[in-house]
Amino acid sequence: MITISSIAVISCESDSTMDEMNDTQNSALETSQNNLMMKNGAPAPGENSIAEIAISAGFNELVSALTYVDTDLNAGLVDLFLNGKDQFTVFAPTDQAFFDLYQALGITSINELPANVVLDVLLYHVTDGRRASNSVVPKNNNRTIETLQGGTFQVDSSGMIIASGNTAMITTADISASNGIIHVIDAVILPFN
Repeated sequence: MITISSIAVISCESDSTMDEMNDTQNSALETSQNNLMMKNGAPAPGENSIAEIAISAGFNELVSALTYVDTDLNAGLVDLFLNGKDQFTVFAPTDQAFFDLYQALGITSINELPANVVLDVLLYHVTDGRRASNSVVPKNNNRTIETLQGGTFQVDSSGMIIASGNTAMITTADISASNGIIHVIDAVILPFN
């Protein structure tokens, strides 16, 4: 789980523009964490892309996974989330979520997995369009989310994601990017058992 204090540590002291971006992201993280289940409609688009937010907020393992599949498979995901104009909703696992997965699999790095498997897992964390928490987390029953991988997962009224292979919890919602919305989750969700 990303804590606000760990995000506040991330800064670039020599670049005031990066400092301002980090301040903006910290504010967005604090606001979204405080309003996780308030279901107040979608936030306005942010100034920074999904990739810029992931990099500045310290989603190092997620960025490494994206870079790995781009390098090995020429998937184009980094460019899509950095420069793309289409809107996406990303369920972004924390670094700890990746470390927990590595431990469960007996590996130390995402590069130890086949790139095509990593690509499927990454695409399972993304859906088309800007989907704020009010259109992801239902008031009652479960909501089905269709992913870019082609599979689906369910979200219950508490923000619990029920995937094919495991579960995760939305811990921070509605981080607005210029090209979508990020919801932070505490586990890497798997499209297979």
